Amino acid sequence: MTRSLGLVSLLVVLAVGGYLFTQQTKSNGPTSPAVQQAETQAQQNASATSFDAALPTVQAYYADNGTYAGLTLPPAYEVTVARADATSYCLQSLDGTMHDAGPNGVPQSGPC
Repeated sequence: MTRSLGLVSLLVVLAVGGYLFTQQTKSNGPTSPAVQQAETQAQQNASATSFDAALPTVQAYYADNGTYAGLTLPPAYEVTVARADATSYCLQSLDGTMHDAGPNGVPQSGPC
C-alpha cells in the first residue's frame, strides 16, 4: 500500500512540475513575445548602426561624383544599395528588414 501511494505521489509531482515548466516557457522561453520583441529590437539596432557606419562613405561618394548614381558599398557594412539616382538613395539591410532612404533619412522598418 505504501509503495502504491509513493508511486502515485511521484506521478502527481511530475505532472505538476511539467505543467509549471510549460507555463514558464510561454512567458520566458525563446518563443515568448518578450524574447521575440527583444530580438527584433536588437536586429533593428544593429541595422541602424550599419547604416550609420555606411553614411560617411555614401556622402564621400556624393562629394566626389555629385550624384548617388553608381554608388556601391563594401560588404563589410552589411548594407546594400537598393536604389541610387542623382539626388537620392535607399540603403537596405542584408536581411531586408530595415532601410534608410536618404539623404537625411532615418532608418525604418521594411525594405526600400
